[in-house]
Amino acid sequence: MHHFNYEDGRLHCEGVDLNEIADQVGTPVYVYSTATLRRHARVIAAAFDGMECLIAYSVKANGNLAVLKTLASEGCGADVVSGGELRRALAAGIPAERIVFSGVGKTRDEMALGLETGIHQFNVESGAELIELSEVAMSMGVVAPIALRVNPDVAAGGHPNISTGKSGDKFGVPWADAPELYHQMKALPGVEAVGVDVHIGSQIGDLEPMRAAFEKTVGLVKFLREAGHDLKRIDLGGGLGIPYQDSDSPAPPSDYAQMIREVTEGLGLQVILEPGRMIAGNAGVMVSEVLYHKPAPDRTFLIIDAGMNDLMRPALYQAHHDILPLAEPGAETPRTTYDIVGPICESTDKFAAQRQMPEVAAGSRIAFMSSGAYGAVLSSQYNARPLVAEVLVDGDQFALVRRRPSFDEMIQLEQMPDWLT
Repeated sequence: MHHFNYEDGRLHCEGVDLNEIADQVGTPVYVYSTATLRRHARVIAAAFDGMECLIAYSVKANGNLAVLKTLASEGCGADVVSGGELRRALAAGIPAERIVFSGVGKTRDEMALGLETGIHQFNVESGAELIELSEVAMSMGVVAPIALRVNPDVAAGGHPNISTGKSGDKFGVPWADAPELYHQMKALPGVEAVGVDVHIGSQIGDLEPMRAAFEKTVGLVKFLREAGHDLKRIDLGGGLGIPYQDSDSPAPPSDYAQMIREVTEGLGLQVILEPGRMIAGNAGVMVSEVLYHKPAPDRTFLIIDAGMNDLMRPALYQAHHDILPLAEPGAETPRTTYDIVGPICESTDKFAAQRQMPEVAAGSRIAFMSSGAYGAVLSSQYNARPLVAEVLVDGDQFALVRRRPSFDEMIQLEQMPDWLT
């Protein structure tokens, strides 16, 4: 569910006309709904009511400080994959003891930052990282709480680029290596094994791959406990899909929670979840303006002012986003088939091919639905285009929560070498 609807013929976010935002802020612009963020956080929390559960929102999905602050007020923790994301979570008021640090390439400085701030745990992804973290913790005179991320060799995810649990993926330690690494942890100073971590992919609609991976991981927890490891936590990652179009029907959070209850029942484990897309995905849209129609022999290009640098998912994953005109089309509005493209000098700068939709005129605006996750966070300044602006709506009010930088700000980190001045 989301809070983007037509009212009086104009697309609104909650009580605000999206055209009003575009008029004030310009386009392209991301618009996020506070009501949707809160609702999704509460639906997930309610589904796991009665369980010892840490809902660690995945900052990589949408790391805007205002979004993080909104979710912190709902009791969410954070799953981070860099020192920068850790600092963002802390700046937004998420307590360090509710933060999990994941990622395959943590630096010594990032490890030190996590240890200084007292995070909940590190999800360690290799033997080399384990040794490095031991050394950093020893040098600081502290103990790092660790869950080893295991790779269960279970395929899942809506696209190969977002599958993370197969043996050929870079994530996690090979399944067969896990027992020996836990054995090594007992002898290493400065580290303590507190749990096991698994995450097999993103945009997963079917619970069966998840159940298979989770049951396998629970079996590992039992084996390790019998071997003398006092494991108290199981991190099951994120990955549950959202509906990007009407034909999508991912499992609801209630079914997801029930499956996890069944798999972990009787083990007395704290369950850690890392939802990102599930909370932020349908809470945001990207608004863009139509620049031109460009007829070609076999198609019509709809050229808009947003590019793949603003919304990367279609180029990166061939992802689908529903596209709605901000002016509600009537029954008499003709439908046209477009290739919807941006101004970037790349053939991959294409949002949709042969998309049938209501006819839209140059100068009108359209909204890319379900773009609250992996939208603005993946944006760049390619082709010397400024980063896209972001707006947060709450009821009938809105605020600019990331402004578009000026050209001077875009180049202020660059400088000429002496021989060119």
